[in-house]
Formats: sequence, structure tokens, C-alpha cells
Amino acid sequence: MHTYNRLKVFTFLVPLLALLSSCKNEFKANDYVAYFGGEIVNPNNSYVLFCKDNEVIDSIPLDKNNRFFVQFDSLAPGLYTFKHEPEYQYVYFDKNDSLMVRVNTRDFDNSVIFCGRGDQKNNFLMEQYLKTEKAKDVIFEAFNEDINRFTKTIDSTHQVATKFYEAKKQELKWSDEFDVYAKAAVDYPFYSGKELYPMVHKMRTGNDVYEMIPQNYYDFRKNIDCNNAALSYYSPFVMYLSHMLNNMSSINYHNHFTEVDLALKTNINKMNIADTLIKNEKVKNTILNNIAFTYLLEDQNMVNNQTFLATYHKISTDKSQKNEITKIGDAIQLLTQSKTLPNVALEDLNGKSVNSSSFTNTKTVIFFWTSSSISHFEAAHKKIIDFRKKHPEYQFVGINLNDTQQEWKRILTKYKFGGITELRCTNFEDLKSKWVITKIHRTIILGDKGLIKNAFTNIFELNFEEGL
Repeated sequence: MHTYNRLKVFTFLVPLLALLSSCKNEFKANDYVAYFGGEIVNPNNSYVLFCKDNEVIDSIPLDKNNRFFVQFDSLAPGLYTFKHEPEYQYVYFDKNDSLMVRVNTRDFDNSVIFCGRGDQKNNFLMEQYLKTEKAKDVIFEAFNEDINRFTKTIDSTHQVATKFYEAKKQELKWSDEFDVYAKAAVDYPFYSGKELYPMVHKMRTGNDVYEMIPQNYYDFRKNIDCNNAALSYYSPFVMYLSHMLNNMSSINYHNHFTEVDLALKTNINKMNIADTLIKNEKVKNTILNNIAFTYLLEDQNMVNNQTFLATYHKISTDKSQKNEITKIGDAIQLLTQSKTLPNVALEDLNGKSVNSSSFTNTKTVIFFWTSSSISHFEAAHKKIIDFRKKHPEYQFVGINLNDTQQEWKRILTKYKFGGITELRCTNFEDLKSKWVITKIHRTIILGDKGLIKNAFTNIFELNFEEGL
């Protein structure tokens, strides 16, 4: 961050840090008071969610200056997340930490900066995250290389990250508990790259390198603790286990199965391997949910879905009513072909309420966008304008997912894409649960009488127009 921006952050944080420093500085052994606050620049909504293991602990409102502040009378040390939909980031609290954060939604990850007691280790996590994202570009290009060049590239990049981690660990002398996450942030993204290489290389070049992989290539797996409950909701760890299971569950003799059946068999195989490898229930359920979440949104074959879910429910011990996979499975059943699209509340440019049930009079294409991804917004609208010229029998509806009405109107006024019905979602959680919206690229096609023709497609797919 530039010096000027750091000065602005410091100026904002001075009064809040003064408040924190005026609080007692000496804490008793059984005192777990902690503070969390900050500022959201260009907010998408009026609150910040503070969460632990995907469970919301507190919904913290923004004041008129877009600032928030909360005191926790007792906060257990550990890793938490703060969310300002649709973005989130991690924040780690040691005992009695007092943390302030400043975020600009226009560039969420790059703008996050922490101040206060406990800031240095959290700024390390952010800096390491950004370094990892940058390193991914290098690794992405190296997927095209042969196994020796790829290994050399990814190992050298990992070594640079490890040196940075070791220097910071020595400088900050952080706790062993925090080190679990710090080390995971360094190691698991690179382990993921190694798991991905054989699959991505074959996809790009057509060359199958599985038989050429050196015997010691996967030696790093010996250091993996698949049952580390502390990491069960930490994305680098969860993503790594997912990539590893993808690698281990791949099925030979692909030509023996249709693409749909192969996807089902591979994902059931993946769950069975997870059941064998992972004994910790918390970790296992997280990984099973990750597998199920991905599969259910990619394969809309209802018979296969039921077969898959039968295996999932047999292995998973997550029987809670909050189980997202059960909810997704139920919601998908309502989005099958020839059914009526579940009704959600929307809003037009005049602030008038619009029910999605009004899409019953004509064939309709529904797509989604948000100002946090302007490149997608532009590309999607240009694509839709082209489709509209070729298919005048359809109405095309663009739904903004999470911007304020003011920001939504400002963007549409600036771009002026004509001929598209523009609406705004007024309750994202309701829309997300009823229409199973988890990806901004999702598109829904309604046919005659507004009945569902395809609820899980994408305007950027090569064969999308065939569905019209």
C-alpha cells in the first residue's frame, strides 16, 4: 500500500486506537475480552458478519461513516472470518487482541490492512495470501511445461515463500497455535499446484504424464495431517484435500462411461477415499460437503443426484438442520425442467417491487452481475445484446446481486445497455437459497409459460445458444 493510503488509514484509526488503549491493558488469566472494528469503504450493505467455522457469531452494523466496532466479553483465541458480502477474509485473534481493519470493496483483498494489538500476524497472513495469488500466475504458466521444469518452477517459488515465512516467524515470534495457519498458508497452495499438474497438463497439452511422474513427486503427502481439525475451515487446507482427492479418485478406462456417469462414479469414489483417509468427523464432513457442493451444481441429472446423495448421507455424520448440502439438494429438485421458478423479490429502476413470478408470460433468459466484477458485467451484457438480436422471442433480464440501489443505478446510467430488463436483488440470501446461486456466471433459461428450460447454464458456454 502506498504511503499516502497508509497515512489515511492511520488517521482514521487514531480515535479508535485511542479508545482501545484507554481500556485496561492488563488482563487476568480468565479474561478473554477482545475488540474488533474498522471501516468499510464503498460498502455493499450496512453490516459486517463476524464468523467462526462458517457460523455467524455477530452481525455488526456500520454507522453513518461506514465504521463498525464491537467488544467481545469472551472471545476464544483462534481463526475467525469477517464478511462483507460477497467478500470475506480471515482474522486471527490471540487472547485479548484488539484489532481494527480497513477495507475498500473496490479492491477488497489488496486493500485489507490491520492495526492494533495483534495486527502484525494478521498483516502477514494478508501479505502471504497476496504473494500466493501472484505466484499462481507463474505456476499457471508452468502447467504447460514437462514434469522436470514444472517441478523446478514450483519448488523454487515455494522456497521463496518459505524464506519469507521463516523470517516473519523469527521477527514476530508468534504462537504455535497461530503458526498452524501461517505454515498452512505457505505450504498448501503449492501442494495444490503439484496435485493439479498431471490433470491440468493433460487438459492443456493432451499429454498424459501420470506414468512419467518421479517416485518421490508426492513425498510431501507424508507431511499432511488429514485430520487436523484446526484447519477444517481454512480454505488452503480444504482446497488442497479437494485437489488431492480429485487426483486420487480419477478413474481409468474413461471410454467405458458417458461423461455424466463418469462424473458420478468419480465423485462417489472421491467420497469413499475421503472416508478412508479422514477419521476426524469435523474435517471429513467439511471435505464431503465441499465435494457434494461442487458436484451438485455441475451435474443436474436427477437420478444421478439421488444416487450421489445416498452415498453422501451414508458417509457424512452432519445430520444438522443447517446442513447446506441437504438444502441444496432440496432446492435443486425445485429447479428441474418444466417446473415453475421459485418466486423471489426483486426491484426495478424506479424502486418498484417486482416478483420473479412475472416472468411467466414469455420466454426469458436470466443472468447475474455485480459491480465487484465489472469485466464480467461488461462481457455478459455484450453477449446478451448479441443474443437479443438473434432471439427476439426472448426477454433478457439482468439481476444485480449485491449493490446498493444508488451504485446499481450509477453503473447502468454510465453504460446504458439498452433492451435489457434490469432488476436488483433485494434479499440475496433468499435468492441464493431458492435459486442455488453460488456463481456469478450462472444463467437460467425459461421456456414457454415461464417454465424452467435449463436452470444451470452459462451464457459463455459454447453450446449455450443451442439451448435457446
